[in-house]
Amino acid sequence: MLSLITGNWWAPFASGVLAIGVGVAAFAWPGKTFEALVLLFGVYVFVRGSIWLSFGLLAAGARERWWPFVVNGILGLSLGVLTFAETRAMTVFLVSLAAAWAVLTGVLEVVAAVRFRQFISNEWLLGIAGVVSIVFGIAVLAQPTIGVVTFALAFGAYAVLVGIAQIWLGLRLRSLGLDVRGGAATVEEAHP
Repeated sequence: MLSLITGNWWAPFASGVLAIGVGVAAFAWPGKTFEALVLLFGVYVFVRGSIWLSFGLLAAGARERWWPFVVNGILGLSLGVLTFAETRAMTVFLVSLAAAWAVLTGVLEVVAAVRFRQFISNEWLLGIAGVVSIVFGIAVLAQPTIGVVTFALAFGAYAVLVGIAQIWLGLRLRSLGLDVRGGAATVEEAHP
């Protein structure tokens, strides 16, 4: 399982780069049409969903706990497809759906951080990304009528913070993979 995840270190790294790009775009053009933000959101959740689903399938193939990854992936993919299929209708529901998705993703990222603690050090950054997702989701659910610009700026901050954590996770997985392939017999020897 460890070699499968570390061999795909680029997936969370790419997700993080995309998240930062989406976050910067949300900061740069918060007043642009909400439909554009909806489409950016659709791209973001679709790509993240596909990455988490691939991790879930890898975990299932290795007979490891797979369901948090698969659930997260299926929800992200479904939300992305729905966004593209019904863009105008989705603008009405985006705020609440994004908040609920952020809460669920946050919980699953905290679960993943706990699970990864035996494989990588500083897994707390992934846990923090999960907590940020949960806080963002709860804040948006508490104020679902916030304006488009406010939502865009809040989503931008959320995406940048989660992107940084995803890039860190990708680099840590890459480093761990190099250590394990470089001759370390166990994870403990690679990272005491």
